[in-house]
Amino acid sequence: MQQASGASALRRLTTVDDVTAVVGRPSSVVMLKQISALDADCRSVLAHSPVAAFGYRDADGTSRTTFVGGTPGFARVHSPTRISFSLPGPGEPHGPVSLFFLLPGVGEILRVNGSVAAHRSARTAVDIEEAYVHCAQAVLRSRLWQPPAPKAEPVAEISGDGPLRRPGVAEFMAAAPFLALSTWDSSGGSDTSPRGDRSAVARIMDGRTLVIADRKGNKRADTLHNLLQDDRLSLAALVPGRSGVLHVRGRGAITDDPALLETMALRGMSPHLALLVDVEDAEVTGSDAVVRARLWIPGAHLRRGPMPDMMAVAGRHLAAGSAGADGGPPAFLLKALGAIPGLTRLLRLVADRGYRSGLQKEGYEDIEPGAGERRRGFLRRRATNGGGTQDPLREVRVAEVRKETPSAVTLVLEDTGQNSRPFGFRPGQFFTLVTDIDGRPVRRAYSASSAPGSSRLEVTVKHVKGGLFSTHVHQSLRVGDRLAVRGPSGSFHTGQKSPDEIVLVAAGSGVTPMMSMIRTELADRSARRRIALLYSSRTEDEIIFDADLTRLAADHPDRLSVTHVLTRRDGRLDADGVRRWVTGLSPARDTHYYVCGPEPLMDAVQGALSGLGVPDKGVHHERYTSGAGTGGATTVPQEMAVEDNGRPVGTAVVEAGQTLLDAGLASGLPMPHSCTVGNCGECMVRLRGGEVTQNGPNCLTADQKADGYVLACVSCPLSKVTLDLADPSPIDRVDGAQ
Repeated sequence: MQQASGASALRRLTTVDDVTAVVGRPSSVVMLKQISALDADCRSVLAHSPVAAFGYRDADGTSRTTFVGGTPGFARVHSPTRISFSLPGPGEPHGPVSLFFLLPGVGEILRVNGSVAAHRSARTAVDIEEAYVHCAQAVLRSRLWQPPAPKAEPVAEISGDGPLRRPGVAEFMAAAPFLALSTWDSSGGSDTSPRGDRSAVARIMDGRTLVIADRKGNKRADTLHNLLQDDRLSLAALVPGRSGVLHVRGRGAITDDPALLETMALRGMSPHLALLVDVEDAEVTGSDAVVRARLWIPGAHLRRGPMPDMMAVAGRHLAAGSAGADGGPPAFLLKALGAIPGLTRLLRLVADRGYRSGLQKEGYEDIEPGAGERRRGFLRRRATNGGGTQDPLREVRVAEVRKETPSAVTLVLEDTGQNSRPFGFRPGQFFTLVTDIDGRPVRRAYSASSAPGSSRLEVTVKHVKGGLFSTHVHQSLRVGDRLAVRGPSGSFHTGQKSPDEIVLVAAGSGVTPMMSMIRTELADRSARRRIALLYSSRTEDEIIFDADLTRLAADHPDRLSVTHVLTRRDGRLDADGVRRWVTGLSPARDTHYYVCGPEPLMDAVQGALSGLGVPDKGVHHERYTSGAGTGGATTVPQEMAVEDNGRPVGTAVVEAGQTLLDAGLASGLPMPHSCTVGNCGECMVRLRGGEVTQNGPNCLTADQKADGYVLACVSCPLSKVTLDLADPSPIDRVDGAQ
């Protein structure tokens, strides 16, 4: 491809000597801090890091850079020289790859280089060849962890055609202060390095050309040397507070053109070089990894204990690299110094002073105190005083998979750590299960079938033909596997002041919340509440909890009665059948009824109970909804303004295909939510302006939709939107819906 005429006229550097003459050579100390395998410090960084930049090439040689992860510890360490993580695509990685791991609030990063060992089911394994701590200058230049900057000024008109004129690209680039840049050499090496700058880290010259300032660093100049051998590159840019990523790939060249460098000067100080990128492709996409990582929410990543001090890590790596090396400080001296009490703090102060001084010489002002590493006290204070939104996800492991019927299994879940805590909920409520399937997070809601208060949570999953999550559970999930749960959610539950008699009607897997109610009631020896269950199944083999129900009814004949209807034998349960059964119970007037199952059953029970004069307030329904992805959303980012009873709360940008809830949470806005799959109604907000598309079925009633309410968790914008978080009136709330 030909560079645009303006860029093609600029002088290029084409030899190592040209680059070295400008950049210089790195000191021996810089090169000695590399290690060839992950030590305990590196494993600690990976355990705390929720996201990493990843540079790779696919089988066709296409260069790609993206962000992977989503939760602390997303990269699984198999050995000191192998890690693995989910990569949703596009393309299957081959050959040399490179990563750098980010720690929210910390300036230094951990860089890891290696090669692809395997790629199966969207999970990539990497054999590690080197790892080292990278200085904090790129993060500091970009102010990556500081509050998001005000909305950027309108973007100037772009001349010429090209990928940079695609929807949303120029606006994103104008606001992006930070990017990950991936390059490769000709001998099988890869490098992904951070680049940061005040305001925009890259500037658009025309429809197909970017320019990136190359300011002074540690003089390793890996990117520059790689481009002299192979000019193909890719990059991924971030905007603080947004959950989208700008992906760019193209070809790079190095220039020292004085006139161009002068346009990127800060306080009269020009960068020593610049990179010219001939862009072949550019696209802004929503990033599941960035959404789930919640990078700009203080306190969201403090659950795994203190983060490692990166200066101390670098010091220990230097000591290890100095052993037996010529030209570096003696290893024994470095180890002895590292053992001095308080030295780590002193090194941090010295490093921060060095960062501040170096960046001021480049023309940067207002360098944040505690330059390399944000003060942890600030993070903790924000976390405990309500700054930001806490992550409600709870990591669990599968302790047991118990087969209930040929098409239903019960998952027994427990905390992953040693400090297990009980699962608190009300009998009948549900939890949202979250896991990665083919590299993408998938969420589904399932009612608890166990009694509350135990250190183990049981959820029962029936296999649905074509169901992504249920198929994964039945075919792939094994004991020891990890996933996350959110909740409890839902208003379908027995209250502490329920009447002396409750009637339960269920069909199929609708018995799962009923089982939690039954187990809870019968475990309380002081309670005398009577329970009657009418349970419809297709065949005897498909009766979920058959043995448990039989045993409990035998053990508590005065408190529990169970009536089975087998549709292949008895026909479908209809309103007449429900009416005859309820009449035979002779229930008290204050009896409460709980119904869970397919819509035809719900309608039949409602009709029967209405005919018997049962008041609506005594009937509780559970409605299962799909929570599937939204469809028909706009393909360009949209602005979302959030208010609380008319008072401005904040703004966010909703990336293409992203939900209102995910965008709001990624920006740190106080968005109400619970299940995140359209079942509980907790995320219901009023749409004050704009248009959205919303998947269904969901738990909103026709009246709520008519009043302008939407569910933020399953809605995507079609235009600029304004939401109001003000609590709906009690009559507007979802009652008894899942």
